[in-house]
Amino acid sequence: MGDINVIPLVDEGLGNSAYLLDLDDGRALAVDAGRDLRALHDAARRRGLTVAYAADTHLHADFLTGAVELARADGAQVLASASGGREYPHTGLADGDEVDLGGLRLRALATPGHTREHLAYELLDDSRTLGVFTGGSLIVGSAARTDLVSPERTEELARAQYRSLQRLARLDDVVAVWPTHGAGSFCSAPPGAERTSTIGAERATNSLLGAESEDAFVAQLLDSLGTFPPYFLRLGEINRRGPAPVEGDTLRALTAAEVAHLVTAGAQVVDVRPLADFGAAHVPGSLSIPLRPAFATWLGWLVDADSPIVVVRDPDQDPAEIIWQARKVGYDQLAGELDGGLSAWTAAHRPTGSIPVAGPEVLDDSRVLDVRQSGEYRAGHVPGADNIELGALTTRAVELPDEPMVVMCGHGERAMGAASLLARTGHHHVTVLEGGPEDWADTTAIALEAGQ
Repeated sequence: MGDINVIPLVDEGLGNSAYLLDLDDGRALAVDAGRDLRALHDAARRRGLTVAYAADTHLHADFLTGAVELARADGAQVLASASGGREYPHTGLADGDEVDLGGLRLRALATPGHTREHLAYELLDDSRTLGVFTGGSLIVGSAARTDLVSPERTEELARAQYRSLQRLARLDDVVAVWPTHGAGSFCSAPPGAERTSTIGAERATNSLLGAESEDAFVAQLLDSLGTFPPYFLRLGEINRRGPAPVEGDTLRALTAAEVAHLVTAGAQVVDVRPLADFGAAHVPGSLSIPLRPAFATWLGWLVDADSPIVVVRDPDQDPAEIIWQARKVGYDQLAGELDGGLSAWTAAHRPTGSIPVAGPEVLDDSRVLDVRQSGEYRAGHVPGADNIELGALTTRAVELPDEPMVVMCGHGERAMGAASLLARTGHHHVTVLEGGPEDWADTTAIALEAGQ
């Protein structure tokens, strides 16, 4: 074959990459495709490719697989671990099994650790290894977390992860590394890391590969683990059974009266408008999750998976983007959207809530709640600020006293989400900081300089 053509398809919000391999004969292999197949299908269409194979490296915890839909809609042959217990048609592979792709071969490598049934896929041209799709085993600068199966098996899987990485590290230096998890994911990838690498580069720079012993590796990996969204605990089983097919990308229009009725019956209003718009006015009790690449993560972290969801958006926000971000983390229960947006709510003489947004000057005399991840907080925070991660506020908001409080994060979006949770639990004196610790530091430095 000529030059190998592997097309990474990066989901910036979830921090993952799928891959489309052009087989040079009008067919393609998709690796770890997610349920939102829009970018993959666009890439295949532009190149005149039909997806003939869909390989999954493991039972994903952070997104729903698109392999089932690729089989249904494209006729793709699904390739996956034989020990994964999947309940849909697939070709089950064990360690060393090979699939002839027509000129190239795909070899399964048992690499347990991130999950017990994990496979990496070695891509071969004759006897030469071109690259390896490493999924959640070896990732750029790290290795994926091992605590998603159960707390009791975390160390056992970490030790398996050590052996899997050592196995991969024995490949030649020039072999390409195509991992699924990357920077921005909750699977232990370091911030800012590149998406792809080589075995030689990882052997030289990956501190986990440089660990002096298995025990040192385990201690280092487990020490790097932070919190993760609760949907991680249920998506693996949905992926084992196979996600249900979904169609359409429009939201049903709901009147203000219908929205009010749904809320009374237990629906959750999710407002995806920018934080300033939400702060100015919103449906009382609604949750602020601005539409951005990280929308799916925070929807899955903050909203009950069994509650119907009503969306409030601005006219220029794409309903298809909202729908597919929700679907890729298993949120199919979108009841519809408020027809006409918030202006329709106010035109119906319905009450609204508001949350003030202010600059760093408000930090001088108020209690400060920093809702960033604990690692972010430890790296630098406003003096005296308390730290409760946004994800923890779903249960801990009721513990906080109703007193003047400034909520902050890095830029303001998570802070407004936290403030909306606090408002829903009866906190009436919450202000959101526009910006983050750096803005406070800059303002403080300017004030000190002016006073000199």
